[in-house]
Amino acid sequence: MREYKIAAIPGDGIGVEVIAAGLKVLEVLAQRESGFRLKIEHFPWSSDYYLRHGHYIPEGGLDKLRQFDAIFFGAVGAPDVPDHVSLWGLRLPICQGFDQYANVRPARVLPGIRSPLANGNAIDWIIVRENSEGEYSGSGGRVHRGLPEEVATETSVFTRAGVTRIHRFAFELARGRPRKHLTLVTKSNAQRHGMVMWDEIFYEVAKDFPDVATQRVLVDAMTTLMVLKPQTLDTVVASNLHADILSDLAAALSGSLGIAPTANLNPERRFPSMFEPIHGSAFDITGKGIANPVATFWTASMMLEHLGETDAAQRLMRAIEAVTARRIHTPDLGGEATTGIVTAAVCDAL
Repeated sequence: MREYKIAAIPGDGIGVEVIAAGLKVLEVLAQRESGFRLKIEHFPWSSDYYLRHGHYIPEGGLDKLRQFDAIFFGAVGAPDVPDHVSLWGLRLPICQGFDQYANVRPARVLPGIRSPLANGNAIDWIIVRENSEGEYSGSGGRVHRGLPEEVATETSVFTRAGVTRIHRFAFELARGRPRKHLTLVTKSNAQRHGMVMWDEIFYEVAKDFPDVATQRVLVDAMTTLMVLKPQTLDTVVASNLHADILSDLAAALSGSLGIAPTANLNPERRFPSMFEPIHGSAFDITGKGIANPVATFWTASMMLEHLGETDAAQRLMRAIEAVTARRIHTPDLGGEATTGIVTAAVCDAL
């Protein structure tokens, strides 16, 4: 019997609700699928925890997480804690501490869900986001605070090693998909140093993947392609900031942020990878029982695939699609189902 140790960090807001739903579905799935089981340990790290203790991750917390096979993460962010404090207090220390440099965000219109685009069914994308450098590196500062001459700098940091490895990861991913097509997104007409290096390294790496077709698109033009010509895209690679924004657009075009999953991967598996829905803590609907758990279920499927349980991952996706096809939808998709109703339906489908 294969056993996997999973660290569950529900975090804030609806993260608590959807992670509970995800764990329930995973429990049912493990009962139906022979050969593996999941050993779950819960971690109470959240904004409430921060307000009580003065930190999100206690001393030695990352060392403890290092012992797990994967991390199942809900959301972080609360109205009474500044966003930059919560993000840099919990999510980013895990991503950076465990070198989870490949952020993978699939986007697809699931059965029974309508895209706001007339040609939305053409959406079948995977956006690869560089997850450790760029504008989120933390390089910069502020001087003369509060004075008229106050200056703030935010320095984008790109290294040849970091850019090369994310391009190589994206090419490998594109090679494994039917279309074998990879789009590079940069802003190298205006950002003439880091983004130009991104372009140069991309085409250097491309020489090792002659079977993968490529195109380069400026980030502003990319938004129009996603809306007007979704069929021209397949696998996409972009910097931390650009892909963060584009992947939210991709989720919205697929029907809702509530269905969009994410994997934060350490591809070399030297550290555990972290899996999270992208919708955030959504305090406007917290406690109402209407959070869409589909993103969390899809995220759980990605986690199982990463763990090597491919059959179980595919079975879970089939169950998700069976439920969305029956239009058992939460309000974000125009339905009236609760989190619990969708969860029960997916469990029954399994």
